Amino acid sequence: MQLKIWRSGKNGTGGRYETYQVEPSPGMTVLEALFVIQDTQDDSLAFRYSCRGAICGSCAMMINRDIRLACRTQLAGIERIKPMGLRPFPPLQKQADWAKGKEVMIEPLPNLPALKDLIVDMARFFDAYRKIKPWIDAADRDSGLSKMSPDECGRLEKYANCILCAACFGSCPVCDKDETYVGPAALAWSYRFATDPRDRGGDQRLATASEDDGVPSCEFVYNCVKACPKGIAPASAIRALKEMLGEDPGRFAAP
Repeated sequence: MQLKIWRSGKNGTGGRYETYQVEPSPGMTVLEALFVIQDTQDDSLAFRYSCRGAICGSCAMMINRDIRLACRTQLAGIERIKPMGLRPFPPLQKQADWAKGKEVMIEPLPNLPALKDLIVDMARFFDAYRKIKPWIDAADRDSGLSKMSPDECGRLEKYANCILCAACFGSCPVCDKDETYVGPAALAWSYRFATDPRDRGGDQRLATASEDDGVPSCEFVYNCVKACPKGIAPASAIRALKEMLGEDPGRFAAP
């Protein structure tokens, strides 16, 4: 099987596609194929990984024009995987010679600058994540208790399963055209903490989410829902934030 991989130019600019031949073995993932290439054909190939078990989110990249985790994408039969149906926008529309069914196209995650080959600079993504203050400001610090009902735990667990892979960020057309937009993951986390009964910073979190680079910028394209490898559906959290803000917009106006 041929893998057509984007190789960056100097300092991540420019670049070219290079083709490598890999013989798939049973259970081989795209990430394992990249290791084979690095070990046996080209040790300069750069890519990011860690857990190799779809937990760390490090290996998100564009595979056959969809945003996927390389560690959970099987190489054998990849041509039969149903496309995500992402709504096209410029980074997903780049044209290159690609023999569908015979080649696997592998490219870096969109909307983040390439550092080298398949490794992107995640600074913008994590700056947005830090902006929403992703920690609990305990409402009852003195007692040391943090009680939640089973229903409350169940409601928040979905959003707490985010692995910060930035697949939603890379698939988002708004993140492409607006560099100030914090993106789907940050807003989903904002909802997770704003609705946590143990947190006392809900109003301030909603004020932050209501800023121009937050909820108002979302166009509800739903690429983030299709691309999320954990089924979190960030757009649902953003819509919930929008409804919360709509109850009394002035209450949450940023100072």
